[in-house]
Amino acid sequence: MNYSKKVINHFTHPHNQGVIKNPDGVGMVGNPTCGDLMKIYIKVKKNKNKKEIISDIKFETLGCASAIATSSMITDLAKNKPLDEAKKITRNDVAEALEGLPPVKMHCSNLASDALGEAIKDYEKKN
Repeated sequence: MNYSKKVINHFTHPHNQGVIKNPDGVGMVGNPTCGDLMKIYIKVKKNKNKKEIISDIKFETLGCASAIATSSMITDLAKNKPLDEAKKITRNDVAEALEGLPPVKMHCSNLASDALGEAIKDYEKKN
């Protein structure tokens, strides 16, 4: 399998890995076919313009190199973004930011964007 340098870098040195204590939202998704499991935690704050932004984001992922790399990348893409912008991050945005994923691994970027979406939904339900 050919992975881009960016995928390998995010897999071997993932960004924002870990847990947020008392998160404002949590999203958990899994793919029973490949066994990948992703959990994304978000903290939300209001910025100067009273817009809700993702002030902190962390992930825990059990899965392959692509699953870990896409989890790491989605946290980079979403951090400090307003919620309405973060909601619009697509699996293609994640794959492009990683300079491509092998076609057989594209489902991993779906999981990352789905987990972020679930975390935002969880936050909105509570607020």
